Amino acid sequence: MARHILHCDTETLSKDLSAKTYIVTGANSGVGLETTRQLVKQGAHVVMACRRVAAGEAEAQSFAGLAGTYEVSECDLADLASVRGFVNRFLASHSRLDGLMCNAGMVAMGNAAAYTKDGFESTIGVSYFGHFLMIEMLLDTLKASAPSRIGLLSSVVHAGNPKNRYQVNLEDLNWKTRKYNAFTAYGEAKVANVLYAMELADRLQGTGVTTASIHPGWARSNFGGNGLLMRVMRVLMKPFQSRFTDSNETSAQTSLHVLLSDDAPNHNGAYFSQSSVLYRDPGCKDGGWPLASPNPHATDMTAAKALVAKSYGLVGLTAG
Repeated sequence: MARHILHCDTETLSKDLSAKTYIVTGANSGVGLETTRQLVKQGAHVVMACRRVAAGEAEAQSFAGLAGTYEVSECDLADLASVRGFVNRFLASHSRLDGLMCNAGMVAMGNAAAYTKDGFESTIGVSYFGHFLMIEMLLDTLKASAPSRIGLLSSVVHAGNPKNRYQVNLEDLNWKTRKYNAFTAYGEAKVANVLYAMELADRLQGTGVTTASIHPGWARSNFGGNGLLMRVMRVLMKPFQSRFTDSNETSAQTSLHVLLSDDAPNHNGAYFSQSSVLYRDPGCKDGGWPLASPNPHATDMTAAKALVAKSYGLVGLTAG
C-alpha cells in the first residue's frame, strides 16, 4: 500500500523570493540542505548556519545557476558563544530576516549523558537551547521584517505512545539526577521544541511573526551521526527505504510549507508533520499540515511558559 506523502503545491514552490532573506541551521546536509536549495532556487538569499563551514561551502557549489544567493556562516549550536557570534555577524550585515528554519539537531547514542560546553545535555542543548538563544536574539529583526516566520524541527518521536508520553522534566532538563536514556532524552528535546513554538506564537500575537514545529519525515540523511550502530541500521534499512523513509527533498516539504505557504500562518504555533510509519497513534500516520499532537504534554501552555521562563536564565538572557 502506497504511503500518503505530503507535497507543497506548485504555487508555493514558484513564489518569487528575490527580496527575502532566510536563515537555515544545519544547512550543509540532509533536510537543511534541500530546504536551502529550494529557497535559493526561488531567488532568496539564504544564510547557511553550519558547524562545519567547509562542508557548507562544498555543498553550496551545487547551487550554481540558481536564481538566489547564499552565504555560509559558522554556528555551533552546542556552544552558546558560537551562537552569539553567528547572530552578531548576521545583525551587522543584514537588516531583515523573513524566515528562520531551526533545522539542525542531533541524537546522542551513548549510555551516559554527554554535555555541551555550556553544560547542557547534548541532545536538548543542540536541538532546543542553541536555537532558543538564536531565536530570542533575532526576534527584534523578525518583528521588523514582518510578516516573517520561524520553524523548529521536532520529530514524530515527541508523540511517544499511548502508554508513554514524553514531557520536559523542568527539574532535571539536563539529566544530572536521572538515569540517562538517550531515546527519552531525544523525545523530551523534541517536546521542548513543540512547546517553544506554541509559546512563541502566543507571545508574538499581533507582531506578524508566526511559528510552527515540524516533523519532516524519516529522512535518508546522515542524522544520528556515522557511528557503528547508525551505519549498521542504514545498511539494514536500505532494502526497505523507499517504503518507510523519505528522500531529503520530500522531507524538506514540510519545512518549505511552513516557511512559504499562504496557509501556514493561519495555524500559528501548530505542529506540522509529514506522514510517518513511526507514529504509534494510527490516526497520525498520514501526517497533517497541521496535525494535532497526540501528546498532551506537548500542548500544555503552562508547561511551555515554565520551560521558556527557565530557559532565559540558563542561556544568560533576561526575559523581555
